[in-house]
Order: sequence, then structure tokens, then C-alpha cells
Amino acid sequence: MDSSIILILAILGLLALAAVAILAEGRRRAAGTGRLSRETRRRDRSEPAPDMAPPVSESTELAELDDEARQRAQAARQALEPVGERAPVEYVPVEEEELGITRRQFFNRGILTGLGIFAAGMGAAMLGFLWPSSAGGFGAKIAVGTEDDAKQAFDKKIPFYNAGARTYIQPYPKDDIAKARAVYDPRIVAGMEKGYVALYQKCVHLGCRVPWCETSQWFECPCHGSKYNRVGEKKGGPAPRGLDRFPLEVSGGSITVDTGTIVQGPPIGTDTTGQTAEGAPCV
Repeated sequence: MDSSIILILAILGLLALAAVAILAEGRRRAAGTGRLSRETRRRDRSEPAPDMAPPVSESTELAELDDEARQRAQAARQALEPVGERAPVEYVPVEEEELGITRRQFFNRGILTGLGIFAAGMGAAMLGFLWPSSAGGFGAKIAVGTEDDAKQAFDKKIPFYNAGARTYIQPYPKDDIAKARAVYDPRIVAGMEKGYVALYQKCVHLGCRVPWCETSQWFECPCHGSKYNRVGEKKGGPAPRGLDRFPLEVSGGSITVDTGTIVQGPPIGTDTTGQTAEGAPCV
């Protein structure tokens, strides 16, 4: 046989085998995707259809489960249904001892207590500030020095100053006592008769400390220009009166000033000594 014929037959045989293999693979895939085989379909047609009713025991269990579910549903409905008329419950008030205090009462009482403590503290502080000191500080009688100390200052043509008493001690001319009695408080005149006047250092305009001007020999306020002569009588500026002053006592050569008693200064126009500026003003 010719070799070419043998080659053709071999090729045809291979093609036939390939076709058989393809058909077999198609059947296998068809069976895998849910298609039943011919034998299986034949057996299904020959066998009667099975009874789909559940067994007796299974039916009993389902019935029991249904009864239990119905009972639960019935109980839930009864719980949701409004309760019929019931006897009213009598209200018994709770005693205050058992109830105690509410939160609102607690906070209200706490706030009132805090305000009371604050007010008491502020009142005590203000009273302590305003109450005159009895320990020798400002607001009490203060021994400012001796007459010799005052004379040394007067010889220098400056007032005798005591910082603790906030006071200037100035000499008062005895020749002018008669004029002073017509103007001044008798408590101040008593000191003038001893030869002295105690002047409060605070300006009566706005309260600045009034320094002494050595050139003019007056008290001149640097804040607003109020001016007072040697014994504190107003000479110029916006001050509404002369310098306020304290009563003083002279005993055994010691000068004591009562800083707890402030006597208002003389009115505008008072000039018992007739002193004019003795030099250039400082203000």
C-alpha cells in the first residue's frame, strides 16, 4: 500500500477519535450541569411519586409548636390590651423625714448658705476697715512728738509732719486767737490757744496729699492747684473750703493728736492770720 494512502487513513482515524472524545466530554459536562441521564429519566418514570405528607410524629410536633406559638401570641395580646377598670389606689403622702431633701432644695440651700457666708465676710471686712483703731494707729489718739521737735521744724520754716497721724503741725499766732474763736470749732480753738493747729494732709478737693511749698510758705496741691496758707485756710484753686483738721492736746511738752475726730475746714474767705504768699509758688 502506498505510504500516502496510509498517511491519509491515519489522519482520518485521528479525526474520528477526536470527534468521539469531543462527544464524550459534551455528555459529561451536560450531566454535571443538571441534565439527567437517559437511564435515570427512565427509572423516574417507572416509579410512583412519593407521598409528601410528613410522618405522624413530625405532624404532632408541628401541631404542638403551633399551639405554643398561639399561646405566646395570645399572652402578648393580653399584655397589650388595656386593663379593665381597677380599684383606685389610695395615695399615701410620704413624710418629710422619709423623703429627705430634693435635689433642688439641696442646691437652693447651698446657694443661700454661700451667699450668707460671703455677705458676712464682706460685712466683717468693711466693719474692720471703718472701725477706728484703738491700738495707736490712724483713727486713734497719736502722740506725734514733743514741743521741742515742733520748734525745730518751725525754726526751719517748715511744718512739723507726722506720717502715722497724717498730720501737719503748724504754729498758730496767739494774736489771732480772737478771730479764730469766731470761725473755728471750740475743739480746734483749744489747740490754737496752746499755740498749734493740726492739719489733715488730704486736700479737700479730691483727696491728694498736699505738700508744703517752702518758697511761698503755703500748702499747694499738685493735683489741681488748690492752695492754703500756713494755717490751712483756702487761698486759691478749686478746693471748696480750707484744710480739715484734728483736735490736739499738749501735756508735759508732748503733743497728742486725735485722728479719730476730723473737723471740717473753714469756709472759703476765711483769713484769720492775713498771711500772703512769701515767695514764688510751687504749683
